[in-house]
Amino acid sequence: MSRTFAGLASLALLSLVTACGTDTGGPAQGMGRPMAATPSVEVVQAKLGSLPLRERLSGTVRAQNQVSVVSEISAPVERVVARNGDRVRVGDPLAYLRDKQYQDQLRQADASLQIARADQRRTQATYDELRTRLERTRQLAEREFESAAGLELLEAQTAGAEASNEQALARIVQAEATVEEQREALRRTVVRAPVSGYVGERNVEVGMRIDPGRALFTVGDLSAVRVEVAVTDRMVGRIEPGQTALITIEGSDEASFEARVSRMSPFLQEGTFTAEAEIDLANPEGRLRPGMFVAVDILYGESEQATVIPEAALYEDPNSGILGAFVATSLRLETPIEEPDTYDPANPPALVGPTPVAFQPLGVLARGDGLAGVTGVQPGDWVLTVGQHLIRSLDGRGEVLARPVPWTRVASLQRLQDRDLLLQFLAKQQRIARESFATDSVD
Repeated sequence: MSRTFAGLASLALLSLVTACGTDTGGPAQGMGRPMAATPSVEVVQAKLGSLPLRERLSGTVRAQNQVSVVSEISAPVERVVARNGDRVRVGDPLAYLRDKQYQDQLRQADASLQIARADQRRTQATYDELRTRLERTRQLAEREFESAAGLELLEAQTAGAEASNEQALARIVQAEATVEEQREALRRTVVRAPVSGYVGERNVEVGMRIDPGRALFTVGDLSAVRVEVAVTDRMVGRIEPGQTALITIEGSDEASFEARVSRMSPFLQEGTFTAEAEIDLANPEGRLRPGMFVAVDILYGESEQATVIPEAALYEDPNSGILGAFVATSLRLETPIEEPDTYDPANPPALVGPTPVAFQPLGVLARGDGLAGVTGVQPGDWVLTVGQHLIRSLDGRGEVLARPVPWTRVASLQRLQDRDLLLQFLAKQQRIARESFATDSVD
């Protein structure tokens, strides 16, 4: 959580614990002074612990086996049968291209094949005839009924006929290959799904002329997705396969998807100096859509033991720019209180005070999961998490009415989005205005 968000949370969530920054009820617990001008705040007790070290990165969702379907030939489109969102299986037709030209070429190739086969039958017959004559002539030459010159001439003719027949056979093979090539070209006039999945990014209409390589559709299986994450060179040595990854849809109130880092490239891309990590996860409800940008928090270890406070307790002094927290030391030393186990908005813990608070500069050792490991406060100290801006003293000191809350209360507030905070703040102001108007009317 950023400092800006912490400040916004303190301002907006004030409406949840105070009315116009003050408490107008009776005396607080343990004190008899009126509380009219003393601001009410929420405090939480610092603890000793370790933080999960995490790195927030950006990722892009890809469907499993997501592929672009392209045309392999050039032809006009005659019919489109697939629409965005359609479920298809491998081999299902998506679009039909004009095939007359390819049918004609296939018929021509087939005719050439028939001619080649007929020619081969002719050369085969000639060769068979000469081979029979040659065998008979050899027998006659052995009995000296045929001259040697006549035998040699017939042997040459037979060899020529054999060569011609072999050429005819080769032409048949060539013609068969041409036929298969034209048949394959004809098959390509039907654009089919290369994988099973859903159709999207349709970019084809009837009448368009399609060139080879042009993307017509995107098809992918949405039941499982892959999140591709660009890992900075600073984090390459820390991110490893098997680490936990929390995937959050940007701008959504939905809970994070938990998965594991599946693969990590050992190479950095030139120019961006980033390596690509891949996270495979199931997507049975289809909430992760291909092309969606997501925030990916990768947990790569834990910090050393330190004093831990909520990030909402961090406050940057607007006068000095120093980062710290407001600490109510008397709640630990003079009037000790205990941390409540639960928080009920309808019956919140009682206010304590007025009690003095002071701004304490902090050193931040690590941040993660809405927490901060710090130096400057001790485990058991009570720190303000809501209402820090109400302390007006220039020296960072003042008195407040403190409401002790459990860590679960702070965590729930930190998970609220800016939009929710604003809506709650506006609703609170509207309620106060209505109550004020009703009081004026009665008077």
